[in-house]
Amino acid sequence: MKKEYVKSGRINQKLETRDKILRSAQYFINRGLEFTLEDVAKKSGISRATIYRYYSKIEILTNEAGLDINTKSPENIIKNLKEKNIEDIILGIQNYFNVLAIDHESAFRKYLCTVLTSNSSEIKRGARRKKTLQLAFENTSIHDKEKLVNLLTILMGIEPLIVTKDVIGLTNDQSIEIMKWGVQLILKGYFASEMK
Repeated sequence: MKKEYVKSGRINQKLETRDKILRSAQYFINRGLEFTLEDVAKKSGISRATIYRYYSKIEILTNEAGLDINTKSPENIIKNLKEKNIEDIILGIQNYFNVLAIDHESAFRKYLCTVLTSNSSEIKRGARRKKTLQLAFENTSIHDKEKLVNLLTILMGIEPLIVTKDVIGLTNDQSIEIMKWGVQLILKGYFASEMK
């Protein structure tokens, strides 16, 4: 989705439009049908011009919609973790996104390839990891929440999995373990500095 377009104007309405576009594309995907951006426009009742503001290429929409089918909303991810302490909540969020990345690794890699070969400055990905972490910290008095959320986001999902597997040569299990260890070190250091 084009980043600059979503950042301007009525953000909630634009996110709802994005979701409507994704649901319409998923209609075709779930039925195994070929489709175009114009087909999605007709199915969603959204103009072609609006569709093109969000997705300039069918490949980007198809890949994002396919991944979106398999991903829980931040609210649903956090719901089962609410009763845990903050470290266990963060590790639970990380585990969810790491397992999701492993279970759908091929689709995530294809999506990243499509995004990276497009005009990537216009693409705004779903950002569920960050949103889920923001929800985890929303009722806490933690300082520098935004910095901490941004740092923790780096250690979950497909991008660090690619680094641990392709660059370092780790297995899936080793990748999950090293990313978990990284989050634990960050949280330990953060909370130790907060106690001073």
